[in-house]
Amino acid sequence: MSIFKILGPLVIAFLIATPALAGEQTATLKVEGMTCASCPYQVKKSLTGIEGVKAAEVSLDTKLATVTFDNEKTDIAALTAATAGAGFPSSPVQ
Repeated sequence: MSIFKILGPLVIAFLIATPALAGEQTATLKVEGMTCASCPYQVKKSLTGIEGVKAAEVSLDTKLATVTFDNEKTDIAALTAATAGAGFPSSPVQ
């Protein structure tokens, strides 16, 4: 039996399943203006309100937001626009 006959179906199954994960991305944003305990809640609410955002964690101590999102539905520009719209300008951490 040829190795291609054995591995062929596995390769096809992998290629079919891979696009489901292809759009997930994580970004870290430096968030300005957070000064109190309610600020991270407001930033998180602005981020999770965007279609395609799967999770957002915001820290007052580090002034960072870590966002997991589907890059086929949204992008970093939309994330930073959302935080700015809530009164907290942000920028991606390189």
